[in-house]
Amino acid sequence: MVPFELTVEELKKMRDEGTPHQLIDCRRADEFSFSNIGGTLVEMETIPDHLHDFTEDTPLVVMCRTGARSARVAQYLRQNGFPNAQNLQGGIYAWSERIDPEVKLY
Repeated sequence: MVPFELTVEELKKMRDEGTPHQLIDCRRADEFSFSNIGGTLVEMETIPDHLHDFTEDTPLVVMCRTGARSARVAQYLRQNGFPNAQNLQGGIYAWSERIDPEVKLY
């Protein structure tokens, strides 16, 4: 089984190596427009409406600001047929602090 949490270093390595994955940002649209690291915006409240957009074939990485909302979303996805869902530990804050300090914090 895929581990529940993924570190920002592990995500960076996946990106650097071109490892297929789906990055889902579950924050609000205003947060995403202010600062993001890519991926697809699917606001937390709309996740149930987007289950058909996700696949089990590649890692599904869910992120938010600090990792709290995305942990709930990843758990929901796992309970609804996506055992490949992972929470990005620390969210965009951890990415900014440990990978790319140019990513704005709020």
